[in-house]
Order: sequence, then C-alpha cells, then structure tokens
Amino acid sequence: MTRRRRVILIVAGIALLVAVEIVVATRLWRTSVPSDLRLPSLDPAREFPAGELRRAESFDAFGRWTFLGSQVVLLATLAVYAKHGWRFARESAAGPIGTGFLLGMLGIGIAWLTQVPFSIADFWWAKDHGVTNTDWATFLFGDWAALGGQFAFVCFALLVAMGFSRLLRRSWWLPATAVFAGLAVLFAFVTPLLLDLHEPHNPRLEADAAKIARQQGVSGIPLKVEEVRSDTTAPNAFAVGLGSTRRVVLWDTIAGFPRGEVRVVIAHEYGHQARHHISKGLGWSVLFLLPTTLLVALLTWRRGGLARPEAVPLALLIVVVLQVFTTPLRSAISRHMEAEADWAALQTTRDPAAMRGLFRNFTDVGYSDPDPPGWFQTLFGDHPSGLQRIEMAEAWERAHPH
Repeated sequence: MTRRRRVILIVAGIALLVAVEIVVATRLWRTSVPSDLRLPSLDPAREFPAGELRRAESFDAFGRWTFLGSQVVLLATLAVYAKHGWRFARESAAGPIGTGFLLGMLGIGIAWLTQVPFSIADFWWAKDHGVTNTDWATFLFGDWAALGGQFAFVCFALLVAMGFSRLLRRSWWLPATAVFAGLAVLFAFVTPLLLDLHEPHNPRLEADAAKIARQQGVSGIPLKVEEVRSDTTAPNAFAVGLGSTRRVVLWDTIAGFPRGEVRVVIAHEYGHQARHHISKGLGWSVLFLLPTTLLVALLTWRRGGLARPEAVPLALLIVVVLQVFTTPLRSAISRHMEAEADWAALQTTRDPAAMRGLFRNFTDVGYSDPDPPGWFQTLFGDHPSGLQRIEMAEAWERAHPH
C-alpha cells in the first residue's frame, strides 16, 4: 500500500469515527428536561443567610485553588517524566512488558507524591471546618490500599495495551478500547457488592423509597444506607450498579434531614436509575476512550509505539493531558444528567419547597458554595450549583401553579 493510500484510509477512518461519535453523543444527550425551561436569576444573598454563605464561599475557595494547583503540578511532573523517564528502561532487564510495568508504576508513584501536599492541605482545611471526622493517622496511612489498586490497574492497562501493540502494531487501540470498556461495565456491576451497605431500618423511609421507585417505573431497586458518620459530616447520596446490582444509597449523614428533603434526594437518585444514567455514563466513557487510545497509539509511534517500554512515560502524559483538557466537556455531561435527575425529583415529589430547603441545607451542613465563580463551574462543576438547583425548583413551581 502506498503512503498516500495509507494516509487517505487513516483520514477516512478518523472521519468515520468522529461521525459515529457525534451520532451516539446526540442520542446520549437527550433529556426529559423541557427544552424551553428558563431558570430565574436569583440572588444568593437573598436565598442564603449571610454567615452561611460566607463560610461556604471561603471553604470552597480554598479547595478550588488547591485543585488547580494540583493539576498544574501533575501535568508539569508528568511532562518531565515523559521527556526523561524512558531512560530508566536502559537499566531494566525485566523484558519489554515487565519494564513497561516498572515505568508505569514509577510514573504513577511520582504523580501520587506530587499530590500529597495538596491532599494534606485539603484534609487540614476539612478538619479545621469540622467536615471530616477522620484522624490524621488514618488519613496518612489509610490510602495505601487505594495506591496499590492504582498500581494494579495501570499494570493491567499496560498489559492490555502493550500486548495488543506487540500483536497488532498501530491497530492495538481498537481491541484495547473494547477490553477497557468491558472492564468498566464489570466494575459498574460489582461496585455495589463491594460496599458496606445496610437496610434503612426506618419503615417510613423504606415506604417513601418504594413509592418513589414505583412512580418512576423502577420498582425492585432497593434503597440502602452507608454508614459514614464516623468519617465525615458531609451529606451525600448516589445511584450505583447495573442490572441486578442497581441500588440507591443514602449516607447516614443525610438520613436525618427533614422527611420532605430526604424524599427529594431519594427521588433524585431513582431519577438517575430510571433514566439509565449509569449506562449512559458508560457510553460517554467509551466515546472518550476511543480517541484517547487512538491518540496514544499515534503519538507514541515515534518511540516505537506501546510495544516498547520507552513509550510508556509519554503514554501516561497523553492520557492525563486528555483527561484534564476534556474535563469541561465531561463536567457539562455530568451537570446535564444531574439536572435531569433534579427534574425527575420535582416531577415525582411535586415539592419544590423541599428541594429549596435541601440545597440550603447542603450549604449550611456541607459548606457547599451555592454560587461558585462562573469560570470554575463551567470548567469543573460536575453538578449544577446549589443556586441553580434552587432556581430549577422555582422554575418548576412557576410552571405548575397550585
């Protein structure tokens, strides 16, 4: 095959991939939130007590700057490692894949170390504000299992990528993406089975959950409670699982909220399940995986591709850079689904006052800034702001007058 025909085929293949991704993304973006819904512009100073607002703004501002600093340091560190890290391959006698494992673990270890100062600062800040109950010893030494899990995941990913690269050369990214997608589905399925969850032990709460699930057409998905009060005071809830493992989980820190507000939370999480947001999230993940693995395959080719361990440091940098620079898009997708779950909660409970109370409570108890800077919310906010969620409750109430 001539070089010109090869280039034409590559360009045509990329164009086809882009077209398929656009079609799939369009379908995944569909929402039950009315397209003509217009949120009112509310003043946070009138919606929240001045003291609570100042505390929440101050608490979140610190976290915003430590987050941004951690990302800059991470990218700079991995850039240096990508430039010089390949030289460590000369000192290894572990074979190509074994050396790739070593370079991958070294890169992850270096990246983890750069994040430690920021993690310590965030923990100190949360401790100072009474948001966490975890002691310093548990914080400092309790993360090793998570780091070991990261090492195991990186080694598995490198085994898949390097193995396929040695077999298929530049085409390795297609079967590797399929394996990674399958692993993501498996992880989503088994995650609820790995959590320490229990029954609510509150008949009224169980009855509310059963009624809401029935209203949303997802009867049979159980409500569970996770005990976190010994670690944090922050309120939270989430939907998790696939198929027979689907669950709605409340943290015990939120189970004591007023009944109407807890019903809104439950309806929000069942809204995620009813609208298949977990499987849609997996679909979005595949849409991001495809160009990521393709770009890794193309950009590491000058170092011999991922068949050679010298390309591993560069591959790590490419993956992290793509994750950082696609964060605004991934955040927008998350906000889109969270807004749909909020709408489902309003449609189910028909209680906008409870939703307003809930997000005022989040500001008071969880120190969540209800109106963060617009640039940060657009780039990194994975949920609508507290004020935007109150505005949705207001918009719903105006569209459904008594």
